[in-house]
Amino acid sequence: MFLEQLERASLHLGDLAPLLETLRHPKRVLIVDVPVRMDDGRLLHFEGYRAQHSLARGPGKGGVRFHPGVNLSEVIALAGLMTVKNAVIGVPFGGAKGGVRVDPRALSRSELERLVRRYTSEIGVMIGPDRDIPAPDVGTDERVMAWMMDTYSVNAGRTVTGVVTGKPLALGGSRGRREATGRGVFIAGRSAALHLGLAIKDARVAIQGLGNVGGAAAACFHTAGAKIVSVQTSAGAYFNPQGFDPSVLAGLRAGGRSVGEHPGTETLAADAFWDVESEFLIPAALENQIDEAVARRLKTRVVVEGANGPTTPAADDVLAGRGVQVIPDVLANAGGVLVSYFEWVQDTTSYYWSEDEVNSKLDRLMAEAFTAVWDAAQASKLSLRTAAFVLACRRVLQARELRGLYP
Repeated sequence: MFLEQLERASLHLGDLAPLLETLRHPKRVLIVDVPVRMDDGRLLHFEGYRAQHSLARGPGKGGVRFHPGVNLSEVIALAGLMTVKNAVIGVPFGGAKGGVRVDPRALSRSELERLVRRYTSEIGVMIGPDRDIPAPDVGTDERVMAWMMDTYSVNAGRTVTGVVTGKPLALGGSRGRREATGRGVFIAGRSAALHLGLAIKDARVAIQGLGNVGGAAAACFHTAGAKIVSVQTSAGAYFNPQGFDPSVLAGLRAGGRSVGEHPGTETLAADAFWDVESEFLIPAALENQIDEAVARRLKTRVVVEGANGPTTPAADDVLAGRGVQVIPDVLANAGGVLVSYFEWVQDTTSYYWSEDEVNSKLDRLMAEAFTAVWDAAQASKLSLRTAAFVLACRRVLQARELRGLYP
C-alpha cells in the first residue's frame, strides 16, 4: 500500500521524481532477538524490530508496537508512513517504527517489563533524542515508555528524558499527549466539515475502535454536539440512534462491562457496522479494515482515518468514485506525533507548557496542515491522500537533494 501511494504521488513531483527511489527503501533496519526469563523460569525468545525509513529532515520518529501480528514488512511500511506524516505536518523529524511480535496481554507485569528493557537495550544502538525517538503504539503505553526511558538512561549513565515521548508527566511527558491523536482526528474532521459545508452539531459519527484514539475522538465530537451513533470494538458492534455518551462508555469499559449496556443500545452483527448511516466514519483500530467490498457499502460523507492504513488503495478509488471524502491517516492521526514533537521540545528545553497551550498549538498546526493539503488537492485535482503524499515527498526529497550524497 505504501509503495503504491508513492507511485501515485510520483506523477506530480516534477524534477524531484527521479529522487523518489530513496523513499522506496528504508535507510536501515535492525532485527533483534529478545530473550525473556518468564515467571515460571522458562526462557522464551521474541523477535523485535526497529526501522528507520528516512532521516533527511531530522531524527527518526515513530511508535513501538507490541502485537502478535508484528512483522518486518509491516514495520518498514509504518516507518515510511511516519516519514510522510512528519513531513505533512512540518515537524523536523524523519520516519521510524519499531515493534515486537508478542501478545502483551499474555505477559505478567514483570515479564512485560523484562521484555521492554531487553528490547530497549537491543535497539539502543539506533535510538537517542537526536537520532531516533520511539513513542507508544498498539500494545504499548506510557508505562512502557517509562521503562524504555529508564533503560536507555541507565545504559547512558545519565537521565535522558527526550529519548522517548508519550511518557508519564512525572518523567517529562507532555500534558495533552494521551488524547492528542484522537483530538487531532476531531480537528481534521472539523476542518473537512468547514470546507464541505457540513455542520458538526447533530452530525452522526460511527467509530471503529474505542481505544486511546477512538475514545478521545468520540469525546471531542460529542462535546462539539455530534452524535456517536455506532461503535465497533473487538467485542462487537453497537448502534444507538440517540447517541452514545463517551463518558458512560469509558466507565463501562473501565469496569469490564459491555458497550451494549449503554442505555438505548442495539447490538449489531459485527459486519453490519459498515452499513450504519453517518456523516463521519472513523476507523480507529487496525490497518486494512476498508477494502473494495466495504467501500461500496459505506453510507457516510467523510472517512477520517484514526488508524494507520485502514483503507486499501482500491477502496480509495471506490470511495472517490462515490463522492466520499477520505482524510488520510498521514494527516488525520498526526495529532499524536505533533504533541510528541511538543514533548521532545519541552524535554530539550526543560520548560513545560500548560494543557491549554498544548491544545492551542495542536489545533492551530493541525488546521494549517489540513488547509495546505486541501489547497494542494484542489489545485491539482487530487485526492487528499495523494496530495498529502505529494506535499510530504517534495519536502523530504528537497531536503535529500540539498544535503547531497556522501561519500
